[in-house]
Amino acid sequence: MIPRDRVLGKLDSLLKSNNYTEAKRLLQYWLSEAQQTGDNQGILLMQNELMGLCRKLGEREQALQYAQDALDQVGKMNIDNTVGAATTYLNSATVCKAFGKLQDSINLFNMAKSIYERDLNPNDERLGGLYNNMGLTLVDLERFREAEELYQKAIAVMSSLPQKEPEQAITYLNMASAVEMEYGKTEAQEKIERLAQKAIDCMEIGKDRTDGNYAFVCEKCASVFGYYGYKDYALQLKERCRRIYEGT
Repeated sequence: MIPRDRVLGKLDSLLKSNNYTEAKRLLQYWLSEAQQTGDNQGILLMQNELMGLCRKLGEREQALQYAQDALDQVGKMNIDNTVGAATTYLNSATVCKAFGKLQDSINLFNMAKSIYERDLNPNDERLGGLYNNMGLTLVDLERFREAEELYQKAIAVMSSLPQKEPEQAITYLNMASAVEMEYGKTEAQEKIERLAQKAIDCMEIGKDRTDGNYAFVCEKCASVFGYYGYKDYALQLKERCRRIYEGT
């Protein structure tokens, strides 16, 4: 079996330093090792990590291929109705959403949702992540009421857990984007401002954090805040992100 904890620890270090090239090389190396030794769990783990990394890098064909490979691996392992499979469905759904395969995305999200809601604690953060990401696909499909319901569920889950304020901030900004898409930026301005302020409040709770996840959220949210006119705050988030990545 591949040394999963060591690989994931090294991966986290590379991502924290924004070294995506080495991160991808690391994952591809250990995927090959897992395949050569017949480590099915290792294969599935590396495929899941690779599809997510390629998605972040905008590498469409590779991301979709790793997603399909992971789905095939789930079938090969005969674990279709397990939480582990549901995580693969969720990750693959997120990849499909990112590259415009919306019907495939919502189908996979529904598969993950049925398993997660059946088998996980209602306050499990994995459910919060599912609700948030599934909401994005529903917005693209213009199913706004369903998306809003899932966003509220995501907030409820994450607000029950420690140090999950950055995830709440992402959801509030996703809600703002959904309102804009449904009503237009001018008509929805007041509600957008309320949601943006809630997102700021969440980000400020963790303003002294130095972990890679907070840096990633700062980077992700900065452009959204800038788009909605919070340019000074966007610059603050970019500076926090830079300091974390550079270790200063």
